[in-house]
Formats: sequence, C-alpha cells, structure tokens
Amino acid sequence: MLLPPSESKAGRSRGKPLDLDTLSFAALRPQREAAIAAVAAVSAREDAHALLGVSPNLVEEVARNTRLTTAPAPPAADVYTGVLYDALDLGDLAPGERRRANRWIVVVSALFGAVRPSDRIPPYRLSMAVNLPGVGPLASHWREALDQELTAAAGSGLVVDCRSSTYTAAWTPSGPVAEQWVQVRVPGATHMAKHTRGLVTRHLLGVDREPRTPSALARALEHAFDVGLTEPERPGRPWVLDATAR
Repeated sequence: MLLPPSESKAGRSRGKPLDLDTLSFAALRPQREAAIAAVAAVSAREDAHALLGVSPNLVEEVARNTRLTTAPAPPAADVYTGVLYDALDLGDLAPGERRRANRWIVVVSALFGAVRPSDRIPPYRLSMAVNLPGVGPLASHWREALDQELTAAAGSGLVVDCRSSTYTAAWTPSGPVAEQWVQVRVPGATHMAKHTRGLVTRHLLGVDREPRTPSALARALEHAFDVGLTEPERPGRPWVLDATAR
C-alpha cells in the first residue's frame, strides 16, 4: 500500500538520531545521502523558503532540515501526521494489524525515497515537487532507484496506490506489476480524499485475507465503502477504484 507523506510532521525532544543503516530499502542509501546533504545546505540559505516552495512563516520547519543527522528520529508512524494519518491512526492498531502495516505500507518520501512505518526518521520539510539545488528534480532523483526497490517489494501482489500525482511521478509501476496496480480515487475535496484514503488503508489492515486481485480488493472494501472498479484504459495504466465512505 503506497501512501504519500504528510506536509506536517511531528518530532520528539529526545531519542536516538537518524541511522541510515537501519532503514528499509537499503539500496536507496546513496540517493538518501545526497538528498539529506542538499536539503541541509539549501535550508541554511536566506532564500530557502523560495527554493523549497514553502511559506516564509515556516521558519522552524525549514530549520529542522539543517539538523537531520542529529535530531531525534521517531518511527515514521509517529512522524507523519495530518488528515490521512489521523484517519489511519497507526498508533491504535491491534498487534496483528500493526504487523501488517509494517509489512504492507510504504510511504514515498522526497527525502528518503521510501520508508515503512517502523523506520525511524527525523521530521523534515521537503516536497517531491521541488527542484533541489545540488540534486535536481526530486522525482527524477528517485525514479530509477525506486523502480528497482518497489518493483521487487511488490512482487506478484497488489499495489494499492493512495499517493497524490506529485508522488506518483517518482515511481510508476510497469511490466507485470502494472497489471496489479490499483489507484484509489476519491470524489470530492482534497481534505475528504485524504481522509477516505486513510480509512481505506486502515480497513485493509483488518481484513481476514489479503486481496490478491483488483476484484478481490473491491470486495474487501465494499462492506464499508461505496466502491466502483474500472479496468485500465490500456496496458501499463492502473485499475481505478473509486471509494466513498458510508
């Protein structure tokens, strides 16, 4: 299950700092090191807010980017906040659901490429839409490495995609994986779409049997959502699952 990160992120005042050796998808380390160094350098500049595309009011959030290697690094499940993650409520999962979350959920990140909920990361401010000095457009920076890692992680299973288009640009499933790629689409305002995608992810963590096909996914959700499943327009395009919470 692919999720976007949240814009807002929570940190801690105490705890161990980032250790890249402990993160999932270890092959992403070169890209991670490059992104961390580049965003730290940019965030120390007077024009950091313009380069990062954020409000000048976000002084502390940008300053955090200069302390990425020394700040406490909580689990990503605690770092990401906001509408989608409030609905998902990772902190309130039963033990079996938590194990599934740590196996199934992948958050696509502009700074770390991809992380799982149990990976320990510091809070940061960076969007995949940024053209980062020293690195370039971040979606391009991650694309090749993510393709290798996420294609392998997906295997023959479903890819349930709850990302926004900004983060889809960093990895588009291809080949056999694309045949099992399902984008979750939610009618209505952005706020409601994020909320519903969080609810969809939470619901799937509690199913009795892992859905292995797009049709099985729709059946797993139809008890709690009004769903509609649309076949791909052409090879290489995703199935589209429309979901509305009841």
